[in-house]
Amino acid sequence: QVQLVESGGGVVQAGGSLRLSCAASGFIFSTKNMGWFRQAPGKEREFVADISASGTSPIYADSAKGRFTISRDNAKSTVYLQMNSLKPEDTADYYCAMGWGSGRQYALGYNYWGQGTQVTVSS
Repeated sequence: QVQLVESGGGVVQAGGSLRLSCAASGFIFSTKNMGWFRQAPGKEREFVADISASGTSPIYADSAKGRFTISRDNAKSTVYLQMNSLKPEDTADYYCAMGWGSGRQYALGYNYWGQGTQVTVSS
């Protein structure tokens, strides 16, 4: 069965960096686009970034552009989210997801989700 396991979350001061990882199994990783979403307390889940199956054509939410970088290693079936210059408003649970191939900026474009990893940015 499909499994997505996130790791790398934690507590960091504003301006700091974190690298999230998502280890995937149960499907042919190299054929699926992968995304990162986040959900802050009391807010809806929002798109952060997506990367195509081949690792090209990443897309980012405006809030992530210039600070976050999504990447993937198809040999390791792992997708990453490098987050730099973190802000308190980046505090959220971060989820990786396996995509259908369309609707990449929308939750409906993904059919499997991980359990999430918590990121807290202190001011």
